Amino acid sequence: MSRYELKPRPGNGVIKAVVGWDRPLQTFFAQIFTPTDEEPEEGEATIWLGTEPGELLSPEIAIRVVEAYADIPETLAADLAADMNATVGVKDGLHQAAAKRRLFGSIN
Repeated sequence: MSRYELKPRPGNGVIKAVVGWDRPLQTFFAQIFTPTDEEPEEGEATIWLGTEPGELLSPEIAIRVVEAYADIPETLAADLAADMNATVGVKDGLHQAAAKRRLFGSIN
């Protein structure tokens, strides 16, 4: 799994934006965090895509989710693609496969 925390743009109420690659789910993910009364500095994910297998199939899709809220480094799409490519051929461990079967009915 990879995870990149991005610098939020000022004035939109966002305290954190995150994108990454989740190898077990075979999806990119994107998260936007906004402050809460209970956790003003950590906040809660008010936008969170990429929680289902294959939900976000390209780095560009994940980046589009967060680009209105955060500064996007020039190399981010290439870095995310490299993260995905580095996991080609990596198989689920015994526990990951069991969890996938339980959650999704499949290990693929």
